[in-house]
Amino acid sequence: MNLFLDYQKKIFKSLKLLEKRKKIKFPPKIQNFNVDLPPKNQKAHLACNAAMILAKYNNISPNILAETLKKHLLFTFKEFSTIEIAGPGFLNISFNSLFWKRYLEKIIKLKNKYGFYKSNKKKYNIEFVSANPTGPLHVGHCRGAVLGDTLSNLLAFNGNIITKEYYVNDYGGQIKIFVDSIYHRILEILNKTPFPENKNLYHGDYIIDIAKNIIKKKNIKNYKNYKKIYNKLMLASLKLSMNIIIGNLNLLGIKHNNFVYESNLIKKKCVLKTIKKLKKKNYIYEGKLSPPKGEQTQEWKTRKQLLFKSTIFGDDTDRSLQKADGTWTYFAADMAYHSDKISRKYDVLINILGADHAGYIKRIVSATKAISDNKINLLCKVSQLVKLYKKGLPFKMSKRKGDYITVEDIIKEVGTDSVRFMMLNRSSDVELDFDFEKVTEKSKENPVFYIQYAYARVNSIFRLLNLKLDDKIKIDQRDLDLNEYEIEILKKISEWPKCVEISSTKLEPHRIPFYLYELVTLFHSYWNLGSANEEFRFIINNKVKSNLRLVILQALALVIKNGMLILGVSTPKSM
Repeated sequence: MNLFLDYQKKIFKSLKLLEKRKKIKFPPKIQNFNVDLPPKNQKAHLACNAAMILAKYNNISPNILAETLKKHLLFTFKEFSTIEIAGPGFLNISFNSLFWKRYLEKIIKLKNKYGFYKSNKKKYNIEFVSANPTGPLHVGHCRGAVLGDTLSNLLAFNGNIITKEYYVNDYGGQIKIFVDSIYHRILEILNKTPFPENKNLYHGDYIIDIAKNIIKKKNIKNYKNYKKIYNKLMLASLKLSMNIIIGNLNLLGIKHNNFVYESNLIKKKCVLKTIKKLKKKNYIYEGKLSPPKGEQTQEWKTRKQLLFKSTIFGDDTDRSLQKADGTWTYFAADMAYHSDKISRKYDVLINILGADHAGYIKRIVSATKAISDNKINLLCKVSQLVKLYKKGLPFKMSKRKGDYITVEDIIKEVGTDSVRFMMLNRSSDVELDFDFEKVTEKSKENPVFYIQYAYARVNSIFRLLNLKLDDKIKIDQRDLDLNEYEIEILKKISEWPKCVEISSTKLEPHRIPFYLYELVTLFHSYWNLGSANEEFRFIINNKVKSNLRLVILQALALVIKNGMLILGVSTPKSM
């Protein structure tokens, strides 16, 4: 139920009838016209550029042709009250009140399906967070986590099948350092052995917590022979660390459907199988790489190694698959992981990457194309850095968990709703300034509060009238007058399906908080008019001024609710 798309099709079809009557001519390749909102300084409800598109082909000025189109459209569409010709030939269309009544009734009937973007139903695998399982999530992970979860909610809202996935990098050097750190903390607790002053070890208090937990469980009896107990200690440490990470995600309201462990892929020899598969396709060869740009030539050791032909798919250079010691590179393991995802028959793969992984996109997209024979689309979204501020200055918290600010820290400071909303308040590909003062104040400057407050205000009206927000309210046919402020709110409500469509097709969920803020700004402005002018009050002497006005509020609340559900942010009924 996209008002603009619906009338784009209707107007196009209607004007094609004029072509059949030899009144106008259509260019051979034209598919449609633009139908959108007019500029804010104009009161019309739709703007169409049909006259401007057709004028040159018909050898006539856009304004003269617009007059012909105006007469035809007013005759054809009884719901059009007026059409004004603006600027170089825009058709500015206004609906009558009866149209808005029927439109509102459709919205209320659709409920949480209003805004549903109908497209081919697809299976998505959305991989996000995937932080190393060596400690709590930090504020940088937080933004990518919220982006991935909200994108999942958005695509699920449109009827797609979503798998939210976490790839656990539990294999390699960083895991050994992590387990070493816990082992030394265990020795410190049990034997008073000083913890090594080694910068490569993890020093956060959470390492001590994990060590204490392992000691308490008593699954390992003797800690003298580190090599002998390493595997058992590693499994216990990883399990406890992942429990911390899952707990952090739960604080954000995030639950993954699937956890894939790199170690399992290694055990199943998935890397080797993927390499063999790509060798058969002639995408892997033995060769030598030139030094990376900016690298000192004398420090670069040229060696013969196994390489993937990623340049065939647009990458800057071919990529190494084995280290000097013969073990697989991170990229080789990642290829195996994406091969595993492809084997699970998804239509679309989406990876949410951190700011430091932007340069990694070309190679992994190249690998996915090679593995799937260009049949699977991998889309990568980069989540840029978050900078914390308080009183205009960079803000540093206690950082008890290590040398970074954790998700738990930031949620304790401002709450889940504020964190989730503000992490989406800018496009993910630009850095985000997170101002603690702004997200805790109760004013228009705090967008999450402003939107929640609008929803609470609507609920307060219905409570005063002893009504429920989902009660069926009949609109009197004699009471269809709409003032200019109500029209502006209705126009904005009508944009919701378009917002969902663009957010979905572009994978840009940050458009939703922007839209919601603009919507509630119109509502709050209208509400404030009532304090000075009784005409604009929703309730007078405990009676509703207009049932039509009440239904507008129902539609407004419904859109706020749907939008905030996608964002994963609550809508309290009172504040």
